Amino acid sequence: MLTLPCAARQFLTGFLVLLSLSMRSVVQPSCAQAPARNASLQLVIMLTRHGVRSPLTAQADLNKFSAAPWPRWDVAPGMLTAHGYQLMRIFGAWDRARLSGQGLVAPSGCADAAHVTILADVDERTRESGKALAEGMFPDCKIEVRSQPDGTVDPLFSPRKAGIGHPDTALAAAAIAGRIGDGPANLAETYRPQLATLDRILSGCGRLPPNPRRTSIFDIPASLTPGTGESPASARGPLISGATLAENLLLEYTEGMSPADTGWGCLDGATLRYIMQANVAEWNYDDRTPAIARMYASNLLDHIRSTMEQSATGKRSPGALGNPGDRLLILIGHDTNIATVAGALGIDWIADGRADDSPPGGALIFELWRSPTAGAFVRVSFTTQTLEQMRDSEPLTPANPPAEAPIFVPACSGPDLSCTWGSFSTAMRQATDPAYVTTQP
Repeated sequence: MLTLPCAARQFLTGFLVLLSLSMRSVVQPSCAQAPARNASLQLVIMLTRHGVRSPLTAQADLNKFSAAPWPRWDVAPGMLTAHGYQLMRIFGAWDRARLSGQGLVAPSGCADAAHVTILADVDERTRESGKALAEGMFPDCKIEVRSQPDGTVDPLFSPRKAGIGHPDTALAAAAIAGRIGDGPANLAETYRPQLATLDRILSGCGRLPPNPRRTSIFDIPASLTPGTGESPASARGPLISGATLAENLLLEYTEGMSPADTGWGCLDGATLRYIMQANVAEWNYDDRTPAIARMYASNLLDHIRSTMEQSATGKRSPGALGNPGDRLLILIGHDTNIATVAGALGIDWIADGRADDSPPGGALIFELWRSPTAGAFVRVSFTTQTLEQMRDSEPLTPANPPAEAPIFVPACSGPDLSCTWGSFSTAMRQATDPAYVTTQP
């Protein structure tokens, strides 16, 4: 007997209810994280990273570390690509079917569009990702992707840049130092095998002539100091630079570049997953360090909690995002937002063979359910298209679903991975530092 993943069964259920637009309390397909059979889904909040973009670093700076020039992109640095737009649209279509299978929205039509709010950061890549998701979820429906005006900083997604709170930079540096044995060079030694594989790719893995002017990532001095500006701590070294270079290789792979342009012909999916361990480690020791994560994520966490509280209680909550009657809130930001929220809550996941990674289009999902017997409760999960699904623009179907990982929230989850609304609200408050919160979205 064929056993489909939970998300795939929910997707299939969405298609099976095409003729029924009253499935607000549809029975869920059986799976390990299925809610009680009499529960109905009330609100979903998706915190998602934007889609595939071009590298942020100037090509001249990247070329210092490689034996041959990096490939050129057909968009300016940091912009969403056409391929990235298409991937987000594919993900949006999957989300619509999944959410209809859970009874949150109808399988088709625009009636539910009035109960959807999409908020994006001010960058082009986040705004365009929002438009692509909206097209995939609600084709031919008018859903505005809201964002702050051009040239401004959104404190929801960039609180440090917006000047929210006053970070203790010495504490931030000490928090990292206390996790790495007070030695910045320890990180490069711990992840030396992954970094050595990355450095070999950068050298052309024997396919390219040696470049004596190339800088090896192991030649970068390691340091850790209190930060300035947007970063509470400033770390340097092989792991920090290697993380950026590995991320750019991931972007080539997920963009679907030719094999010759993907890591100079030296990269496949298994190797990419291996070197991305260094990238995830950099996020883990920097942004996921709790003292730093709270500085960055508190404002976003507080607004997410307020929005869920508004839905759970039926009363307006200060700081809530969207409208009181919303069923779906989509927040389109960056990997920084996902990593710091995860660090503040102390949550982890493994998806597509990678631990705690937040690739383009990946999303943390907060679901608020209500049961007539158990009351309101919350489930958290992470979902992402696989690297190969992104590379090949594969349609997402019940037979080819995205990767999805249920998440245990240490402060409140029970054996079924759910939190009561009260315990989840308390966990969110405990993860939030009021000094880094502004009541205005």
